[in-house]
Amino acid sequence: MSSLTQGAIIGLIAMALFMTGMPIAFALAITAILSIVFFLGPDQFDLFGKMVFDSLHDFGLLAIPLFVLMGNLFGGSKASQQLFEAGEAWLSRIRGGLAMSSVAASTVFAALTGSSPATSAAIGRVAVPEMEKRGYSARIATGAVAAGGTLGILVPPSVTLILYGIAAEQSIGQLFAAGVVPGIIIAILFCVWVYIAQTLEDRAGRKKSALETGAGVAATVARRRYTWADRFKSLAKVLPFALLIVMVLVVLYRGIATPSEAAAIGVLLVLLLVGVIYRGLTGKQLVSVLLESTNQSTMILLITAFSAVIATVLSYLRVPQDLATMVGEANLNKWVVLLLINLILLVMGFFLPPVSIIVMTTPILLPLILSLGFDPIWFGIVMTINMEMGLITPPVGLNLYVLKGIVPHVPLKEILIGSAPYVGVLGLAIVLFSVFPDIILFLPRMLY
Repeated sequence: MSSLTQGAIIGLIAMALFMTGMPIAFALAITAILSIVFFLGPDQFDLFGKMVFDSLHDFGLLAIPLFVLMGNLFGGSKASQQLFEAGEAWLSRIRGGLAMSSVAASTVFAALTGSSPATSAAIGRVAVPEMEKRGYSARIATGAVAAGGTLGILVPPSVTLILYGIAAEQSIGQLFAAGVVPGIIIAILFCVWVYIAQTLEDRAGRKKSALETGAGVAATVARRRYTWADRFKSLAKVLPFALLIVMVLVVLYRGIATPSEAAAIGVLLVLLLVGVIYRGLTGKQLVSVLLESTNQSTMILLITAFSAVIATVLSYLRVPQDLATMVGEANLNKWVVLLLINLILLVMGFFLPPVSIIVMTTPILLPLILSLGFDPIWFGIVMTINMEMGLITPPVGLNLYVLKGIVPHVPLKEILIGSAPYVGVLGLAIVLFSVFPDIILFLPRMLY
């Protein structure tokens, strides 16, 4: 049996277990155990424990629970509300400005949390009800928040980029630097689509009213007016958060601290901000935040460990090497191969969270990417953007269900329709960064 056939069988076993609805971590654990028993032999079963230990025996992974804690501390405070209010103050005069402010707030909050579901939940609790009060449709309101939340895995610090850096043996600092400009560009593209979508809805509303009453009407979305004093006052509220982001990234990019140490510094500063300056957490809320952070970190690390075991087994079977050889001998155009890789990742994103996809596929794809001449830092960002699509596509689009839980009165169909165009925006971003890779690479090259 060829190595590629063995790899395909392992993939089918995993997919069959995912379809049962059991937790992802357990499905990956069973897949890993069966892979060892079937393809390495029952006598090699004791390797499972060693592989799990080795996959977690990495100092870089310490950054994950710390960044998760940092994000949850912010989520438990009034940070999301203040970020949204600042965005609203500056963008309210623009058509669709309130939805744009939710995207802007999500971008900043993503830099504070590194988690997409956490970003969608925190911003969505504030933004969606406010947009509904002002006359925004459910599609635009929920779509903007769901899409803005996806930036949590791209804008540094990002848990996904940390895992990619460890799996691909690339500099996490360079990956963080590479994610800054694409994150900003994608946020701008999201805002452009918000403007287009709101314009289309306004025109449709005027046309419908004209047909019903025989006269046109103004746009139904109400816009609150802010003075310049209000705008600068709103900025003053979020300035400490902005300084925190800058401080964490500076100590990381300047080589003063490792990602794990930078995350520890971030947690300490967040505790000072939330506990001393803003006084946004009670003792009971702090305990709740700690428990939630423990649950989330444990889930991520279990998925990481078992995915890494599967990746190690596939490497023993020479699946990555043989795949790279097969593609090389086929003389396929490298852009065709990249398109196929993105399509495969997109389909996987329909069923799996980004964490498991990154850890499981990176060791397989990296030799292929290098053989085609692509930069591994650049590919890490493109791969992460692809993972963003999976967060807003069914059946396992985490951000979709997070929003459904926040606004249960909005049908899931409306959330899906509102989020769907942003999948196309992310696809456009991948094309843009593929044609102009220096957009991603110039900042890490400058800093390192």
